[in-house]
Amino acid sequence: MVYHSGEVSTDSSGLFPALDELLASHDAAGSLDFLIESFRASGDYGLLFEARLMKKRHELGLPLIQTDSVPDETYQAAVVEAARESGRLFLAAGNIERAWPYFRAVSETQPIADAIAQLEPREGLDGVIGIAFQEGVHPLKGLELIMAQHGMCRAITAFGMQAVAKDREKCIAFLATSLYREIVERMGRAIEGQEGALPLSHSLPELMEGRPWLFGDWDYYVDTSHLNSIIPYSIEVTDPEVLTGLHELCEYGKHLSPRFHSAGNPPFENQYEAYDHYIQALLGNSVEEHVDYFRRQVAECDAEVAGDAPARTLVKLLVALNRPAEALDVLLRDVFEDAPYGVPVPSALQLCYQSKDFARMAELARDRGDLLSYAAGSIMGAS
Repeated sequence: MVYHSGEVSTDSSGLFPALDELLASHDAAGSLDFLIESFRASGDYGLLFEARLMKKRHELGLPLIQTDSVPDETYQAAVVEAARESGRLFLAAGNIERAWPYFRAVSETQPIADAIAQLEPREGLDGVIGIAFQEGVHPLKGLELIMAQHGMCRAITAFGMQAVAKDREKCIAFLATSLYREIVERMGRAIEGQEGALPLSHSLPELMEGRPWLFGDWDYYVDTSHLNSIIPYSIEVTDPEVLTGLHELCEYGKHLSPRFHSAGNPPFENQYEAYDHYIQALLGNSVEEHVDYFRRQVAECDAEVAGDAPARTLVKLLVALNRPAEALDVLLRDVFEDAPYGVPVPSALQLCYQSKDFARMAELARDRGDLLSYAAGSIMGAS
């Protein structure tokens, strides 16, 4: 819970005479009400919180100075109510950082998220960025503020270092779209310099078409480390529009001089080609052709080097394509199922369930000595 014991008003000296008069009349409740209203009026919302709790402790016959946790349900309800009021008042005053501890204490993050969503980029927002991004209250807005204040490199690094869960795909879309626009803008300026007019198109394929001179040995339009950082997130994307943009980024990458191609990890050593195969399959374009690319990676890889990474990727792709029975075959044949590393994939029993192959579930469970899964497979198979 939030406590600010010892917090002192910035202008408290003028309150003592009036407070002394109330205390002299032995009006404890009135004295505390006086302080509550004074702190509310002066904007001392931390002290307002403390004063409200002190009044509730007085009403309940508890010690006025709290040193230990008070389990009383009535008191705890008062704590929540007081925290909400102080949090709302800090938000109304535009102080998100001071409001955050109160809403966090009562597990109500939405008011903070709503306030952060309304912010425009400006200096001095590092504390709010920490709440939005590191604390996970509004990661997408936090990423936008990082981008605006510190640039693409810092935004990509922050996203890569933080285990973002909330709005993760939206964050990936934001990074990919921002990178796409940056390339289009810089490529447009290069075309203007060569052709004398800024192109009207904002499409990478249209800008690249018929202009091989854009890609000399040393020509590039965005830091290639940024491109190589963002494209691997494509395997987490489901939005067709975002996938199409990522496909076009891969096409852009393929046009770059080989000196700007860096090897990825299996099965994505040739990153622009391999990730594009994955993206195209997700988009439903010649699916078998693109799935076959990863089947070949599994068949041809050196297991001493690649381990089961190619097979895990193929399983993940087949699951994304709603082909759990095929994914199960690959999993059982080529994946070290219990390995604590690599791309997360469903278990064999989960894939049996997804493919409704309950007989195989029971068979696998029996072989593994898993009585509960054996019973589940047998019951579901019988019904």
